[in-house]
Amino acid sequence: MDSPSALDGRLLRPDGVALATTRWAGAGRGVVFAHGFGQTRRAWAGSAGVIAEQGFDCISFDARGHGDSDWRGAEPYHFDVMGADLAAVAARVGKRPVLVGASMGGLLGIAAQDRLDAPFAAMLLVDVTPRWETRGVERILAFMRAYPQGFGSLAEAGEAIAAYLPHRRGRRSPERLRTLLVDRGDGRLRWHWDPRLLDDLTADIERHQPMLLEAVSRIRVPLLLVSGDRSDVVSQATIDEFLQLAPHARHVSVPGATHMVAGDDNHAFTRHVLEFLHTLHPQGG
Repeated sequence: MDSPSALDGRLLRPDGVALATTRWAGAGRGVVFAHGFGQTRRAWAGSAGVIAEQGFDCISFDARGHGDSDWRGAEPYHFDVMGADLAAVAARVGKRPVLVGASMGGLLGIAAQDRLDAPFAAMLLVDVTPRWETRGVERILAFMRAYPQGFGSLAEAGEAIAAYLPHRRGRRSPERLRTLLVDRGDGRLRWHWDPRLLDDLTADIERHQPMLLEAVSRIRVPLLLVSGDRSDVVSQATIDEFLQLAPHARHVSVPGATHMVAGDDNHAFTRHVLEFLHTLHPQGG
């Protein structure tokens, strides 16, 4: 089987915001990859390419305010609007694809499944449960709020990332670092996300937590939670609660992985995704 080529595109939303997408078009079931807060669609490149080689029709996208997608201008970022963005991307790959949603992407998927006419035939949640550990989230937000003046070089940014992810072997290449940083015209390299997300969206997600807890109990499609056994965002308590709310769900843990499961052990993560996909009936549901 020939490997499908990755094709970049743009999806224009009703409010004028354009979302950057990458699609590996295949003849099989659709799979939508939704990244976490502060990430981009490129976080999925390793997994999506391999999964597309198995015949799946894969698409990933940058959430608004992230990566190559448009920022919101003067308007605030809303959780509901971002959930509608996700549902619109899902429609690009046909009827009821499978969601692979990490962290924020998983929460948006839970909300969309409950409130937007169940766009997904199955859902794989990556290190996220509808109740999360505050300490872990605060650690992530502290890093995202750091370095507001940006960096003077790629090497400087690489040092900051290495300090944040000390368990990772090696350093990111300059090419990979460039996908995480942008120059807004003053010669300084800053993270690719809109800083206003940190206040707008974090408060909005907190407000939606009771809804998310109720929503997951109403989801009836196949559910798999893939967590990192070193995560500080989910815990055994939040996993147990999730499995009580959704008794049909399954859970697997990736040894040695933190909240950044796909980045910590992409081989194991991709294997779990493929195993889940292959258990589903060809027509989904």
